[in-house]
Amino acid sequence: MVVKTMIEQKVCQDCNQKHDCQRIYEQLGDVEGPSVVIKVIVAFLLPLVVFIVSLAAFQEIFAKAISSQRVQTAFSFLLALLVTFICILIIRVVNRTRTNTDLANTD
Repeated sequence: MVVKTMIEQKVCQDCNQKHDCQRIYEQLGDVEGPSVVIKVIVAFLLPLVVFIVSLAAFQEIFAKAISSQRVQTAFSFLLALLVTFICILIIRVVNRTRTNTDLANTD
């Protein structure tokens, strides 16, 4: 712990920036506001999960209906992309609606 502090002090002494980094990080930590974790999960993780699940589901469905592996993979991939795109559009519409509702409630 002491070594880390000594290294940080050395780096700070050699820094050519003219501001107090520690004070800036403290201010960032004290920011009051809603957490963005849920928004990040919905924006990035949910479409990825939807794509993977729909790809697997379509692969299973087409395995019984189509004999060619290449055609199965192509159809599964395209339909998984379509489902993911629709999911993203729904997320955007819900976020816009929620934002507009939040703005209306603050007036």
